[in-house]
Amino acid sequence: MRPSRHLVVFTRYPSFGTGKRRLAAGVGAAAALRFQRVSLAHTLQRLRSDRRWQTWLAVTPDRSGPWPRQFGLVAQGQGDLGKRLARVARALPRGSILVLGSDVPGLTRDLISRAFHALEGHDAVIGPSGDGGYWAIGLRRRPSIINPFHAVRWSTEHALADSLANLRGCSVAKLAQLDDIDDAQALARHPQWERLHARHHR
Repeated sequence: MRPSRHLVVFTRYPSFGTGKRRLAAGVGAAAALRFQRVSLAHTLQRLRSDRRWQTWLAVTPDRSGPWPRQFGLVAQGQGDLGKRLARVARALPRGSILVLGSDVPGLTRDLISRAFHALEGHDAVIGPSGDGGYWAIGLRRRPSIINPFHAVRWSTEHALADSLANLRGCSVAKLAQLDDIDDAQALARHPQWERLHARHHR
């Protein structure tokens, strides 16, 4: 029997010169790629083998890889971030979903558990970040699937407000505020990632 909770890590296959453009503009393409690789590996290590939910990787490019076999795999498909998020939200099996990125240093299993618990009594949950965006969003998906991703101004300080506007009339629980690493300023607040990088290459 499949778990009725689905944790979705939205991620890009790390490769030089793709993804994390704002971060690369501040620290250089090589450092941005290093961060992508280390952050993704650390995130997957923290999330593996938890029976309370099924973990999926929503990946781009669609035919990229290799990816770890212990996770479910779903392609993001084409379009802007909102279209890709909405597509994955519709594609997964029945049950609540929680979507997050692979660039959240403060992520813990306890936070994930709290988010799924909140979805038992709310239509959606959202975890704000300090830059006006959000590091996680969850949907109960019953009795119907709502779409908080329409016409969102992604990568701006309006992303959270736009998604909340799409959720007007729904019951929404707020999660703790965490950083997601989108630029050099955010990365500088988490210097421990360099230690993780060193550990990753021992």
